Amino acid sequence: MKMENIGFIGLGNMGYPMAKNLEKSGAHLSVYNRTASKAVGLAKKTHVAKSIDEVVNKSDVIFTMLTNDSAVKEVYEAILPLPLKGKLFVDMSTISRDTSLAIAQVIATKNAGFLDAPVAGSTGPAADGTLIIMVGGDYQDLQRATPYLSHMGKTIRHIGENGKGLAAKIAINYFLGAIYQGLAEMTLFADTLGIDRQTMLDIVNLSASGSGATKAKTPKLVEHEFAPAFSLDLMLKDLRLAESAGADFPIGRAMLSTYTGASIAGLGKDDVMGVIRFLAEQYPV
Repeated sequence: MKMENIGFIGLGNMGYPMAKNLEKSGAHLSVYNRTASKAVGLAKKTHVAKSIDEVVNKSDVIFTMLTNDSAVKEVYEAILPLPLKGKLFVDMSTISRDTSLAIAQVIATKNAGFLDAPVAGSTGPAADGTLIIMVGGDYQDLQRATPYLSHMGKTIRHIGENGKGLAAKIAINYFLGAIYQGLAEMTLFADTLGIDRQTMLDIVNLSASGSGATKAKTPKLVEHEFAPAFSLDLMLKDLRLAESAGADFPIGRAMLSTYTGASIAGLGKDDVMGVIRFLAEQYPV
C-alpha cells in the first residue's frame, strides 16, 4: 500500500498526542489547529498548515479530533466547498449522530469517504497509542484508514454503518459516568467511616469492582488533584448526547443532575473525577 498524505485537524489534549503518534510512524503529515501554538513540539518534517483549506488540499486521508458538535460543524463547513473527490475523512470527535450523519451524507455527494471513529481512553492512552477506536462507515474506507489508525489505537472495531461508532462511544461514556460518580460516592462514604483513601482504593482496585477506570482515577482521589485528563464538562456533554439519543434511565437522570450541578458550581474544567468536590459540598458529613 502506498503511503498517502495524511492531514490532522484539532490539536487539543487528545488530538496532539494522536497526531504525534502519526508523526512517529513516519506518515507524511500536515496538521492544522486554530491556535497555531498547539503545534509546538511537532517535528520539523510535519507540515503545520495555516488554514483548513491548506491541510485538506495537501492530504488524501484527513483526521479530525474536535471538542463538540459546534467545532465539528465549523470545520466541516470550511471543508465541504473544497474539491474532495477520492479523499477520506475520519472524524474521531465525540458528537451527536445527527451531526455526523449529516456530514457523511454531504461528503458522499462529493465522491469522498467518511468514517465516524470516536475513541475510548483519555490522554494517557492517546499518548501511548493504546486507544480503543469504534468505527462507523464503509468497511473498505476502514481498511484504507487502518494503517494510520493502528498507530493511534490498540483495538479498532468496525461497529457498522455511519453513526454506529458514535453510538458505541456514547453508550460506553454513559457507563463511565456511572463508574466515576459511583467511585466518588464510595470514596466519600469510606471517608465517613474513617478508612484511609489509599487503602480503600487499593481494595477496590484489587477486587472485582476494580477496572482500568478506577485505577486511572485513584491518584487523583488520593492526592486531591484534579488536573483534567478528561474534563467534567466533556463528560456532561456526552451524558447529554446519551439523553438525546434516548437514554432515559434512573441512573442517567441522577448523573445528569450531579454533573450539571458540578459544572454550574464551576468545576467543569476539572477532571471528571472532580465531581467528588461537588458531592462533598452537597452532602457534607
